[in-house]
Amino acid sequence: MQYRKDKYGNDISVLGFGCMRFQRTAGAIDLEETERQILAAIEGGVNYFDTAYIYPGSEAAIGTIFDRNNLREKIYIATKLPHYLIKTREKMERLFQEHLARLKTDYIDYYLMHMLTDVQTWERLKKLGILEFLEEKKRSGAIRQIGFSYHGNSDMFCKLLDAYDWDFCQIQYNYMDEHSQAGRRGLQYAYEKGIPVIIMEPLRGGKLVNRLPQAAVEEFEKHPLQYTPAQWAFRWLWNQKEVTCVLSGMNTMEMVQDNLQTASSARVGEMGAREETMLRNVVAAINAKMKVGCTGCGYCMPCPKGVDIPGTFAAYNRLAAEGWFAGVKEHFMCSAARKDSTAAYNCIGCGKCESHCPQQIQIRQELKNASKALEGPIYRIARKGVEILKLY
Repeated sequence: MQYRKDKYGNDISVLGFGCMRFQRTAGAIDLEETERQILAAIEGGVNYFDTAYIYPGSEAAIGTIFDRNNLREKIYIATKLPHYLIKTREKMERLFQEHLARLKTDYIDYYLMHMLTDVQTWERLKKLGILEFLEEKKRSGAIRQIGFSYHGNSDMFCKLLDAYDWDFCQIQYNYMDEHSQAGRRGLQYAYEKGIPVIIMEPLRGGKLVNRLPQAAVEEFEKHPLQYTPAQWAFRWLWNQKEVTCVLSGMNTMEMVQDNLQTASSARVGEMGAREETMLRNVVAAINAKMKVGCTGCGYCMPCPKGVDIPGTFAAYNRLAAEGWFAGVKEHFMCSAARKDSTAAYNCIGCGKCESHCPQQIQIRQELKNASKALEGPIYRIARKGVEILKLY
């Protein structure tokens, strides 16, 4: 494992464990398998674990695993305050105590404002007493470092970096988002200010590995270095000195082992003009097929009418990349075949989802487009059949 320094000189593993997508069985986190993967990651040198208050079961799972294996002093925990749920200083304290109880610890190494959207939101939090709250926790040692996670454009990201003396930050960044989201400009601005940057969505929710268009696959295959798409995506990030740590939502042992190997061998500056050209060609091939730039982060959920927005867009993009049958089949299984329909046609256009979308997708219009493409006569007949079966 390789390590890069945080603001205070601590060694952070270049590969971090993203704890949002743990393997589940019947909807519950498979604790034994998750423990096996986490222990393997730690043995391989991973010391940074990222979770959040709103990740279902995540904080409690890693708290249990770290506690029963006596690992707390060997690792760093990052978790996130859901500031969008807070209206009082007392609520900050209550949620913080919930963090500690779930994680079975008395301090948080890296504490983030979850999905901080803009300076105005930060100003609202300041009026509620966030500065006094954070400074009190930092003085007592209950919080070691303070940061924020961000989805949005580079201009606002840079303004947020200037709004407080942050210890670190976290952004969505990958070769598809080089010039969107905070982007390379935001990454470099943070680096110039001495603020370490944690990377999330390095594979865009798996989309830079699974269901790549054939033209993109062929670009990878033509290169003399036969890395997998995931390995290329990680190497592109670790090629940049401005990147401190890259989170991976690992949920299989194969992912853990493969990422550990890549993290141990990737080097800053190893990629040249040939590799950059190849990735530009891959980006062009992906953009030619993708209908909606959804990463599957889930911030648009829950929908008041039960629409599975990320699932709908995943099927819509699959239809574009793999054909009508593949897309409609996935959409039917993930919407019509459920106890309660989560189809796009349930959308009433309220717009709640759009106010939370990190990618600034025009969700209501795209749901209409997806519904037209995916929910035609065959889909609706099959859906009616499912409703009839539910009566018996």
